[in-house]
Amino acid sequence: MDDRDLEPGVAGRSARRRYEQTREHRALAARQSPVLVTILRGLSASQRRQVARESQWDVGARGEELVGESLARRCPGVSLLHDRKMPHSRANIDHIAVAASGVYVIDTKRYRGRIEVRQPLFGSPTLRINGRDQSKLVDGLAKQVGVVEAALADVAADVPVRGCFCFVAPAGLLSDVGLPLLRTLKIKGYPLYYLRRLARRLNGSGPLSAARATEIHAQLARRLPPA
Repeated sequence: MDDRDLEPGVAGRSARRRYEQTREHRALAARQSPVLVTILRGLSASQRRQVARESQWDVGARGEELVGESLARRCPGVSLLHDRKMPHSRANIDHIAVAASGVYVIDTKRYRGRIEVRQPLFGSPTLRINGRDQSKLVDGLAKQVGVVEAALADVAADVPVRGCFCFVAPAGLLSDVGLPLLRTLKIKGYPLYYLRRLARRLNGSGPLSAARATEIHAQLARRLPPA
């Protein structure tokens, strides 16, 4: 196996790339617009949407970077992969961790406001963030878990693959995360962690030996290349 196949990836790289592309596109459009018209009329609706998308990519990229940096520091015995391609999709997998207790697919999110899981008497649970229904995020995570399970089906089918969310506060402060501190919310079996609690989970004991974890990490690095 070529050493390049073991590239762990760079957390947030594809989101950072999209941010740079969006910013450059907006800057080019601004240079082509008459300065006086822009001053008099302000930003057009299209320009405002571009600014919003640019900000979203920047916020998302920084969230993934923070998670990557924190897990590398807090979980020295855990093998990590970042920013992996999803086959036949423009989406990506933010982080994969191979720990003693199994493989973890980690979807980083960075939102303001309270995070809650609502379970109605009838129907499916919903994920609400700052009052808005964000249940579509759960479907995205389920697809990511399926991709990782498929990648390991012929080499490590006995190893559990678990999906989870990691929420990072916009300011990077624990107090700003809208999750309860004394319990872990779950939706459809997927835990919602903040960074410190995720690190504790990854550092827990389990049946995987260091050698087996290294082997699984290498297989995933080869089969799911960086985005």
